[in-house]
Amino acid sequence: MSPTPFQELSPLCQLPAGTTGRVCRLTGDDGFCQRVREMGFGEAALITKISGSVTSLCLVNGTRLALNHHAAMNILVERLPVGAR
Repeated sequence: MSPTPFQELSPLCQLPAGTTGRVCRLTGDDGFCQRVREMGFGEAALITKISGSVTSLCLVNGTRLALNHHAAMNILVERLPVGAR
């Protein structure tokens, strides 16, 4: 899924707390990509970042999950407007 023409992709760790984003691309090796997809961070997933910068606490499919900074750097998201789903 590609971002809208006006949205840039940014790493999940840079998404502000309280903001929802859509996963657009996973980077990293195949093993990493498979693991985060199994956790719910697959392409097109909606993620709300709850808090954090070194460790990112996120809400994915009704579950709170924490990712370290390196993992969050490899999940590229587009920021969604408030109220979008």
